Amino acid sequence: MTDTVNGAGPGHADRADPGEPTDWNRVFRPRTVALLGATGRADAPMARPLRWLTERGYAGNVYPINPKYAELSGVPCYPSLDAVPEPIDLVLALVPAAQTVDAVYAAAAVGAAAVVVFASGFAEMGPAGAARQRRLAEAARQTGVRVLGPNCQGIFYAPSRLFATFSAAAERPLSGSCGIAYVGQSGAVGGSVLDLAAERGLDLTAWVSTGNQADVDLTEIARYLIRDPEVSVLTSYAESIADGAGYQRLAAEAAASGTALVVLRSGRSAAGRRAAISHTGAMLGDDTAFTLVSRRYGVVLVDDVEELLAAATALRGQPRPAGNRIAAVSTSGGAGILAADQCENHGLTLPELAPDTQRRLAQLVPDFGALANPVDVTAQLFNREGRVFGEVCSIVTADPSVDALLVLLTMVTGEAAADLAEDLVEAVSTTTGRQVPCSVVWLAGQDQTQKARAVLTAAGIPVFSSISVAARVAGALAAAQGESSYPAAERVGSALPPAPPEDGWALLDTLAVPHPESRLAGTPEQAASAAAQLGGQVVLKAVAPGLDHKSDAGGVRLGVSSDRAGAVFAELAASVPRLSGVLVQRMAAPGLELLVGASGGRDGWPPLVTVGLGGTAAEVYRDVATALAPVTPEQARTLLRELRCWPLLAGHRGAPALDIEAAAGAIARISQAIAHWPDLAELEINPLIVGPAGAGVAAVDVLVNIRRTEEL
Repeated sequence: MTDTVNGAGPGHADRADPGEPTDWNRVFRPRTVALLGATGRADAPMARPLRWLTERGYAGNVYPINPKYAELSGVPCYPSLDAVPEPIDLVLALVPAAQTVDAVYAAAAVGAAAVVVFASGFAEMGPAGAARQRRLAEAARQTGVRVLGPNCQGIFYAPSRLFATFSAAAERPLSGSCGIAYVGQSGAVGGSVLDLAAERGLDLTAWVSTGNQADVDLTEIARYLIRDPEVSVLTSYAESIADGAGYQRLAAEAAASGTALVVLRSGRSAAGRRAAISHTGAMLGDDTAFTLVSRRYGVVLVDDVEELLAAATALRGQPRPAGNRIAAVSTSGGAGILAADQCENHGLTLPELAPDTQRRLAQLVPDFGALANPVDVTAQLFNREGRVFGEVCSIVTADPSVDALLVLLTMVTGEAAADLAEDLVEAVSTTTGRQVPCSVVWLAGQDQTQKARAVLTAAGIPVFSSISVAARVAGALAAAQGESSYPAAERVGSALPPAPPEDGWALLDTLAVPHPESRLAGTPEQAASAAAQLGGQVVLKAVAPGLDHKSDAGGVRLGVSSDRAGAVFAELAASVPRLSGVLVQRMAAPGLELLVGASGGRDGWPPLVTVGLGGTAAEVYRDVATALAPVTPEQARTLLRELRCWPLLAGHRGAPALDIEAAAGAIARISQAIAHWPDLAELEINPLIVGPAGAGVAAVDVLVNIRRTEEL
């Protein structure tokens, strides 16, 4: 079988082969659809698929299956799937949950490609339902029949007029003309997306509800849709993404194909969950890997349905912004100030427009307006003859410091609003040179601006009723540039041994990360001897089972002289439960304390490396930056520059710069280790003391967590 987009695919086999790739054309462009358990109750939700398939342009053959009826909706009804006189591509299982496993085996017997299971009563219903869902998944694996669902609302695919759904949102006269596709887990949220999109003049080209995902998950469906030439923007709602590798493939393929990907994610605590024992793990969100993968491939991340549709509208009809510099043009000075505040809150900057730009604007904008950015044209502008507002916007977007335009309109309504919308569309579409994306906030009633909003939406210009939401979407689009200039570093491969040393200090030696000389002492006498050998003042650190954060437990003593080392050992033995020994360590030279942590990949998500301000207050300040591992030394320097404490490294108020090169090198080598060894779950150095330029770094404490075979 093939996995191509166009055409109906090859002839049907008598039984699906689990080893063959799925021919998704048989699902989205089926020549035959069977409705197992079709109902004669015309008012029932499960009667909708048959009615829609027979009345709304689907060109294939439709076969209702139910031994109780001879015909339904004027179509012959068959007693079973094997009674159908031709091969079946797609089966819609309209049967109760208890009958769905048998439905999959019956579909396999007639060579069907897939079964859509609408029924609920599976993993969402507790242990018994979860067991039923496991049996359904096993049936899919055994037969090779793909199962969409259970507990889903199915598929709408406009190019083939496939209404394989019972969602009431599909009652609308859908044309599928907008080029936007949607795939999501929640049927209810998906129905809202389909309905709201249609209301705004965006008839979705494809719409899929994946439900509980016993077999097919949203990333697999999404990977098919991004290759569909009918689709230019793919939107998705995800409650959990268990397969990090699948999501990474989706994001990479979307970027390569030029299909924009917009994701609304909920339940982020479920992504890439790790049983972290380090400070690093405590400070990182559980969805950090998801966010970084998305950022690398230019995925637009949004926070609600309105943002999802607005971002899709913008990406459908306009280019992405080249950066985060935005200009605001407003009919109200107050609205412009609000926009400036909100834009800055969402990572956007409002550069002052060039003198030449302001000179040209001054010829159009009244004297009591504003020219710098935000631009306030005032209501008086609309008393002039001609379409001056569009000319103002053209002048602003021609300024080389502007990456995006935000237009804020107040009580411009009725036909005047429609004229202004047409003026703005013409101005944006006829701008010479680089194209600058535009969005509009219209602070007026929907009923008074309906025609104008439709004009803008048809042109791919999103329209908002909220300045805050508009700024969030603009910020999300600006942030989703991808990181083509930030490629993954090459892995070190054979430069490291096959397995990581379990002793942290030995691991640092393997990675050539410097650390102070130390001795392990099991008695007060050994501690005194070790301190004398090391010379000068030393540090004593308690060693005990499960004692990962020694400072938190009062297990660290600084500045201990050799004549007091034995007594301090006794103090630690009295205060730290189950003390097995004490590490006696030479005092490191002073410097800036950094935290460097690395988390191993899990559930298909790539490994991460994190840098931040370290020491005992690391979790208080939470000044951290994280990247996908491995990184190069140059990429490590980029991470360091993201920190609020960067001025302390670079030299603050005349202080000399610290050894940034040594710190970046150590960070890069640690990232290589976490990427190279799959059984290295965590590696954290806290602190890594960075000395003056040329003095190097010193890892004062190290934590290693090896993942056992059963955890891999």
